[in-house]
Amino acid sequence: MKGFNLITFLFIIGIGLIFINFKEDLEGMFIQKDVPLPTELHPTVSEAKDALINRAAAKGVEIVITAAHRTKEEQDALYEKGRSTEGQVVTNVAGGGSYHNYGLAIDFALKLDNGDVVWDMERDDNENGKSDWMEVVAIAKDLGFDWGGDWSSFKDYPHLQMDFGLTMRQLQNGQRPGESEYATN
Repeated sequence: MKGFNLITFLFIIGIGLIFINFKEDLEGMFIQKDVPLPTELHPTVSEAKDALINRAAAKGVEIVITAAHRTKEEQDALYEKGRSTEGQVVTNVAGGGSYHNYGLAIDFALKLDNGDVVWDMERDDNENGKSDWMEVVAIAKDLGFDWGGDWSSFKDYPHLQMDFGLTMRQLQNGQRPGESEYATN
């Protein structure tokens, strides 16, 4: 009987350790479907976006924000590109699975003097010997953004996000950075 009690005790300890180590996964096993999504950029992201535009301009690099907050429907439509609709695949996540849906991400492009918008990572229009694109990325990182070009799998070079330490699962389950600071549906 003592051996059985020791095995039971070790089993319970093991389950406890698993629970502690994977608490976040256990808490988020089920995504809450009725959690409203934000309807605008988080104020911190919005301020950083404006600072990014201004700091890039001060270096002679004009940028355009090509995407910011996206609705679930807009994300779904983007996800369908290259799948059920024409075009190339531009995202691997459907609505509710993007930091754009939570007002925590922006995409940018370079704006040329003639008004054209380009996604050219080699361009050096301010002629300082550095890629304009990478100058913008460096400014963005300094402002607290994470860059999609640093991702190990699906590289998203125009993408900048601030996750505030929250995983997608946490966001999907209703956790928000400073939720009272920005609007939801």
